Amino acid sequence: MCTSINVIAQDGYHVLGRTMDWDDLLVSPIFTPRHYQLASVFDHRVHENPYAIIGGGSITERRTDVSDGVNEFGLMAQKLTFKNGARLVDERHPDKVQLAAFELIFYLLGHFKSVADVAAHLDQIELMNDVNADVPFGYSEQHFVLSDPTGRCVVIEPSEHPLKLIDNPLGIMTNMPKFDHQLERLQDYLDFTPDFLNGTLAPNTFHVTTGKLSGKKTPPGAYTPKGRYVRAAYMKELADQPASKDEALATTWHLLDSVTVPKSKAHRPTFSVYRAATVAEDRTYYFQSYHQAQVTSVKLTDDLLKRATPLVFDTADVWAPVKLN
Repeated sequence: MCTSINVIAQDGYHVLGRTMDWDDLLVSPIFTPRHYQLASVFDHRVHENPYAIIGGGSITERRTDVSDGVNEFGLMAQKLTFKNGARLVDERHPDKVQLAAFELIFYLLGHFKSVADVAAHLDQIELMNDVNADVPFGYSEQHFVLSDPTGRCVVIEPSEHPLKLIDNPLGIMTNMPKFDHQLERLQDYLDFTPDFLNGTLAPNTFHVTTGKLSGKKTPPGAYTPKGRYVRAAYMKELADQPASKDEALATTWHLLDSVTVPKSKAHRPTFSVYRAATVAEDRTYYFQSYHQAQVTSVKLTDDLLKRATPLVFDTADVWAPVKLN
């Protein structure tokens, strides 16, 4: 269970934030260089990334897994759990790029420069179950959020093949299947603008609802996918548009506060093991694990782009506030 929130600052910076809700912290900030190779767990075909990536993930001898990140061109991506919504492919097709669903984010960030670039090649990719896999890896149910410096935010739902992009100018996503149904439910709480409903919304529009709340329901307090979706959208639509990158990051973190799931093992198996955000324009990844008081950041600098080997950054999951005395 996770929540994704896209925030656009008045000065043109684009921030894509998220919570990662899981049962344990398995992710650290990582860097993978240009020409890094991924051998898919499905068929062990080797895919070499032309582009470098900074983000959150893990690197082991058997696999490299990226949950969220940004590449050197400012393409940002995240994966979220997608229970009961995925329709994955069985058969091998040698003319397609066939991946386990959890590998898609790493592949997209490593191979494409923008959302438009992804759109032009997405029909070449199939997400697989493990019926005919070299090694069993389960039925990986996930969906995906992408954004870039143009401000375009899209969703990929693997509910059909070939895969397609769904535009998401609202910039909110949780774990519920059928993205269009999520928008329908939201109209009980907020009124969309005519431009949003007509599909004529100007690029980089921050508010897509009227802000009029008379006669509308108040958001639920539950941590269900629907509850988090409604609450995140409601809070974002009522928030002031941030003026700058730093204000956009602060706004993102406060919006994530409304959907951050506390640890409560007696009542639910998952909690928000970390929160993260990427900034498209300066290629920076921000990370805060559950116990951390501070946010850490890693920037995809020109010097880092020259590096030929991957890096895993150590961030201790401990409470360490800034001490003033």
